[in-house]
Amino acid sequence: QVRLVESGGGLVQAGGSLRLSCAASGRTFSRNAMGWFRQAPGKQREGVARINWNGGSTYYADSVKGRFTISRDNAKNTMALQMNSLKPEDTAVYYCAAAPSFNAGWDSSDYNNWGQGTQVTVSS
Repeated sequence: QVRLVESGGGLVQAGGSLRLSCAASGRTFSRNAMGWFRQAPGKQREGVARINWNGGSTYYADSVKGRFTISRDNAKNTMALQMNSLKPEDTAVYYCAAAPSFNAGWDSSDYNNWGQGTQVTVSS
């Protein structure tokens, strides 16, 4: 059974940092693009950061550029999102996702494996 499990969410004050992790099991994702998405209450799910299969290319939403860093360790079948200078508007449930391809875009339909999500709450 293929599983993606996120961890590392929590409550943090504005300006603080969190590091999210995504652990994959069931099969290797070393040939798959992966990404982080988030969904705030009453809003649509949006892409936050994405990374190609070997980590050579990374992409960020304008709202997080310069503050968030996506990375992956294919040997460990994991992905991470380092979030610095957090803002209250970063509050959301964060999901990791894997695509059935080397590269993928911002459309959530590009991804066919999803984690259950982890809550990130940033207080002002």
